[in-house]
Amino acid sequence: MDQFVLWGSYCEDALLKRTPFREEHLQRLSLLKEKGILKTLGPTKCNRYVFGIFKSGDIEYIRSLIKEDVYWREGIWTNFEIYSWTQAF
Repeated sequence: MDQFVLWGSYCEDALLKRTPFREEHLQRLSLLKEKGILKTLGPTKCNRYVFGIFKSGDIEYIRSLIKEDVYWREGIWTNFEIYSWTQAF
């Protein structure tokens, strides 16, 4: 299994705009973590960027997971990049 880093941006006023979708978002992330796909995910301290680490055999699968997330569908996340990542230690 490969590891992938997600790096993306939040919309303006994300803390306010995410409120109606937060519970759905967090429940889904919990399921992905239980399955071993998601290692970690969260905002930077300034709440402008999102960072995550995923484990999968396919980068396109990770891309589809992001596009299915309510934060993406509702415009809370405004863009993202996914990079294959090699953990050195």
